[in-house]
Amino acid sequence: MYGPNHQQGHNSRLNGVPGGRGGMPPQMMYNFGQQQGLHQHHTHPQQQHHQNLQQDHAGHSGGSSALNHSGFSSGIISNVTPFTPSSHQNGNTPGSRAGPVQHTCENWNEQLKSHKESERAHQTMTEQFQPHFFARLRSNENKGLMPALSNSNAAESSVDGDLEDRGNRPVNVDKAWDRQDWLNIDFSGQGLKNVSAMLFDHYAFITELYLASNNLTSLPNTIGQLRSLRLLDLSHNQLSELPAELGMCTPLRQLLFYDNHIQDIPDELGALHFLELLGVQGNPLRNDYKTKLIEDGTKELISHLKENAPVPMPPNPRMPITIQEDVGSDKERIRVLSWNTLCDKYATSTQYGYTPSSALSWEYRRDSILREFLERDPDVLCLQETAMDAFETFFAPELSKRGYRGVFYPKTRVKHMTGKDQQAVDGCSIFFKSDKYIMLDKQLVDFRQTAINRPDMKSADDVFNRVMPKDTIAVYCFFESRFTGNRFIVVNAHLCWESYLADVKAVQTGILLELVTKQSERYTRRPPMTLEEKKILRPSIPEDAGGIPLSEYPDPAPSQEYRNNTDIPLFVCGDYNSMADSSVYELLEKGRIPPDHPDLVGHSYGNFTRDGIEHPFSLRNSYAHLFGSQDELSFTNYTPTFSGVIDYIWYTTNTLDVVELLGPPDSEYLKKVPGFPNYHFPADHIQIMGEFVFKSRKDKKAVEHQERPGGSSRN
Repeated sequence: MYGPNHQQGHNSRLNGVPGGRGGMPPQMMYNFGQQQGLHQHHTHPQQQHHQNLQQDHAGHSGGSSALNHSGFSSGIISNVTPFTPSSHQNGNTPGSRAGPVQHTCENWNEQLKSHKESERAHQTMTEQFQPHFFARLRSNENKGLMPALSNSNAAESSVDGDLEDRGNRPVNVDKAWDRQDWLNIDFSGQGLKNVSAMLFDHYAFITELYLASNNLTSLPNTIGQLRSLRLLDLSHNQLSELPAELGMCTPLRQLLFYDNHIQDIPDELGALHFLELLGVQGNPLRNDYKTKLIEDGTKELISHLKENAPVPMPPNPRMPITIQEDVGSDKERIRVLSWNTLCDKYATSTQYGYTPSSALSWEYRRDSILREFLERDPDVLCLQETAMDAFETFFAPELSKRGYRGVFYPKTRVKHMTGKDQQAVDGCSIFFKSDKYIMLDKQLVDFRQTAINRPDMKSADDVFNRVMPKDTIAVYCFFESRFTGNRFIVVNAHLCWESYLADVKAVQTGILLELVTKQSERYTRRPPMTLEEKKILRPSIPEDAGGIPLSEYPDPAPSQEYRNNTDIPLFVCGDYNSMADSSVYELLEKGRIPPDHPDLVGHSYGNFTRDGIEHPFSLRNSYAHLFGSQDELSFTNYTPTFSGVIDYIWYTTNTLDVVELLGPPDSEYLKKVPGFPNYHFPADHIQIMGEFVFKSRKDKKAVEHQERPGGSSRN
């Protein structure tokens, strides 16, 4: 910790010269004392999405709490008088560049007060030759303070200074940082002309950065990597512009660049929706921006930037990635897409303050979503967060024009609502091309109702206290291909999002796979369809609307027979709000989690916690094929408070092969985008899609054409 009596002359130790933690000289770091004993807990958001949401604020969600509990505020402390030489005890600072106060409104008075404090700090560092002014100030404040206590629930109760309940979105509450006892760096008053790249590459956890009173003429674009910053002081430098990448630092509360040469503010700074103070005094700022700031304040200026910015250039398109080549033409292909499309009621300006209102409107987003469907042309669509009215009035009628039929089930809360309230309830939907497939069965999975009806769980307190309050659901359908006779199951699930409900997510997944296992056994005994039933009498898309002429459809093929339930091809899709180190992922991938799994220990869920949870299917994450490659998917949910892979398309490896996957978003584009949704990505999740082929079965045999007793019951 940099103390007030530390010797001067440390310029030679700046800019990456070894010293202190990770090559950072210790005198540049402060608030070490009050942070001792603060342990970061390494839990991912899905152990710990649309989050609240996926490890942007890991460092400061714990550290900022410690600062606040210690009585600190971010930024310059207005109620503590900085050191000034005896000749200036009256507070008058000679050489001040501040002009006369022309406006007395509250917003501008705060600006002038903060600017005055900045000038006093600058004078102390330049005239009294005492750099690291802010570290010195905090050093005095820290004396006698007790270490902040570790709080394992802090991440669950507060994120970015706000309540975590932010519309059912996950939040990265803890990144994989090493233990961190300081969150602030002070480079002020050092005469710096450049800033080392090390700062941006290795210290993304810091919440306050002081670069004031130096000779900086520019800031590197990589400053956007400091996505935990709450305060950035660039005052008293030679800056003529701000990098657009500063808009990536969405937690910023104070951005101070007093006494520079800045005339304009990048539109991208409109994403700084938490900003409380934009320090501009002493700059030749364009008049309309300064007037807006004086009359309406920082938040209104930031909102103005956001809402009036031109639509940015679109990213490079996501490209298909070939997994298998030379796949036989005799094998049936199927393209499956899964997407949490962000229910309109969750897409609020409070939740997504960095998104322009025009890009957040349902009318804009729904049209963008539909365009994605048409471009990707999947055979099966698995959608999460589909509102009932969106399904009935938009998705179903619009997709029917393209030959799709759909199934929708809302969350179970709908049972307790009426009228418009019911219409706003979201749920899961599955769409399929009706000219290619016939739906033989559809099932809703009500997790809490299934749990409470299990004899082994009826008396378990955890079922009542942890499972029952969550009304998320899953849906699965049983299909048959008209032209090959292949039958398959498609699961679409949306699990609860809370980090502290990892056990509930494991139980929900266990319930889901248990029901699919039992139902698939019944499907093996399902009678075949007749060829007559499988004929297309009228194409779903008329020929004059671009459809295929009836004469060009292939002849129907007999239904396939499956001796075991694991012989039926299975797709397990959806938003599982669980990352690769979770019990949910382990259960899906390995087929079992033991009763002593950390996510289950200490809980009581009947047979699940006595014997473990298991399923019989040989499942693989389709995107596992890209692990370790440059095309590996780094996220499916992307917001300032969360970025991670929590959406999946799992498939049974004994019955299906992956031949192609939809690649990741443009990495260069993401360098200036703090989060989704935006104009080019209409939801906070991205769609994932794979193309698969049905494997040839040695024991496969076609059921002879026959009339089924009792006639047809297809949907």
